Amino acid sequence: MAVIKTNSEDVKLLARLLRAEAEGEGAQGMLMVGNVGVNRILSNCLDFKNIRSMDDMVYQSPGGYESIQKPYFYQKARESEIALARRVISGERTWPATNALWFYRPTGDCPDRWWDQANSGRFKAHCFFVPTQTDCPRVYQY
Repeated sequence: MAVIKTNSEDVKLLARLLRAEAEGEGAQGMLMVGNVGVNRILSNCLDFKNIRSMDDMVYQSPGGYESIQKPYFYQKARESEIALARRVISGERTWPATNALWFYRPTGDCPDRWWDQANSGRFKAHCFFVPTQTDCPRVYQY
């Protein structure tokens, strides 16, 4: 069962985002990017109030994804990434992105906090950051 409402175009959009943001980190890294995206749609808190759709999440400005500014993002979604997007939309969660709303690629170690959000862990080049359960309870409900 899907944890967010989507259609086939939403799935393809998420698939393109997964590839553009984390293709170099393999399927697991792309699943984590998807977790962050789904969490942003569900959360309705902090930087993500009124983000209710895939389009809202992917194209959020300011605060959205860098990759949407690059031509690679606009290439057709591949079946492998579409399958990953479906898994995330169906509720598959991957640590350390399970409850994360943010990630970034630092030049060195992950900081303990980033913009006052706690580090939940690192996967390859990306560090993931989570809100508190008090600030964003919906991120912790599914």
